[in-house]
Amino acid sequence: MSSSVLFLPSSPLFHTKQASPTKGRAAAAVRCSGGPTLSETHVEEDGVASVGRRHAMAAAAACGVSVFGFAGESMAVKQGLLAGRIPGLSDPDEKGWRTYRRPDDKSGGHGVGWSPIIPYSFKVPDGWEEVPVSIADLGGTEIDLRFANTKQGRLSVVVAPVRRFAELDDATIEKIGPPEKVIDAFGPEVIGENVEGKVLSMETAEYSGRTYYQFELEAPHIFITATAAGNRLYLFNVTANGLQWKRNYNDLKKIAESFRIV
Repeated sequence: MSSSVLFLPSSPLFHTKQASPTKGRAAAAVRCSGGPTLSETHVEEDGVASVGRRHAMAAAAACGVSVFGFAGESMAVKQGLLAGRIPGLSDPDEKGWRTYRRPDDKSGGHGVGWSPIIPYSFKVPDGWEEVPVSIADLGGTEIDLRFANTKQGRLSVVVAPVRRFAELDDATIEKIGPPEKVIDAFGPEVIGENVEGKVLSMETAEYSGRTYYQFELEAPHIFITATAAGNRLYLFNVTANGLQWKRNYNDLKKIAESFRIV
C-alpha cells in the first residue's frame, strides 16, 4: 500500500489517503533546473500512472515549482496527441471569442474516488489552443486541460476528487469552505508558494444556482476560479507574464470569469 497526498503539509485541508493495491510500477525522475535528479515511483491504477504525492510534492518544493499550476519549461515533457484529447472549441462568435466545452467522450477521471467528470466550459479569444498536458506535471491526473496563446498567456483546469479531503458525494464550494480557506488551501498548489499577502481580490459569483469563488493574485500574476460539482473540486487558473498581463488584463479576466460547470 502506498500513501498519496493531495495537499501541501501547510495546507488547512492537508490529508493523506491510502491508495488501492497497485497493478504495476514504473520509474520516473524529475530534474530540477541546475539541480539533482529526483527519482520517484509511479503507481499504476487501471493502467494510469500517477506520482506518489508525498515525494512528488517534496520534489516540487525542492525545484520551486507548482503542483497544480504551471510547471517550468524544464519540465515540459509532452505526451503528444492522445486519444483523450478531443476538440471542444466552437467557431469564433461575432466578437472573435470561442467557447470550449469539455467533450462528453473525453477520457479522464480514472482511479480511486473518480466517476465521469461533469463537463465545464469557458471562453477564450480566437488564437488560444489546447496544449498537451506534460507527463512531468506533478499534479498528475488532476490536471485535466491546458490552453495557451504565446502572446496572451496560459490556462489550466484542475479537477480533483473531493473525497481525498472531505466525505462529500454532492459537493458545493461552500461545503468545502469559505473563500479565505479555499485560497489558503489551494493557492500554494497552483502558484508553488504561500499566498499570504498575494491575494489582491476575492469575490463570490453565482450562475445557475452554483457558487464560484474568484481570486486575483499578484506576481506571479494569476486569476483562479474555484467551484465544486458532484464529487469534484474544479480550479480554473489563468496566468501570464508581466508584459502579457499588462497588455491583456481585461481579456484574461474575462476568460477567468467565463468558467462554468455545464
